[in-house]
Amino acid sequence: MKMVMLVVDAAHKEELEVVLERAGVTGYTELAPATGVGTTGPRLGSRAFPDRSAVVFTLVDDAHLEPLVSTVRSFCEDCTERAKMIAWDVEEML
Repeated sequence: MKMVMLVVDAAHKEELEVVLERAGVTGYTELAPATGVGTTGPRLGSRAFPDRSAVVFTLVDDAHLEPLVSTVRSFCEDCTERAKMIAWDVEEML
């Protein structure tokens, strides 16, 4: 099983939700708005740096990871939005 974390510009969060649905993701947890500094610059939700990000977590079976990655890549190419996607192995404990 994989834990997948996606970080996108908060303005594209709803589009990402549609992409996740198309990819067969049945559940996710969202942390929005998220603030911080990275390669795209400051996203602090302030007057000086008004942008914010959205962070979305979901669990997928190993077999569903590649289709999800492909779908998210298509989304990023279509809207030219930079997104970060990270996946790591997890064990379900409960």
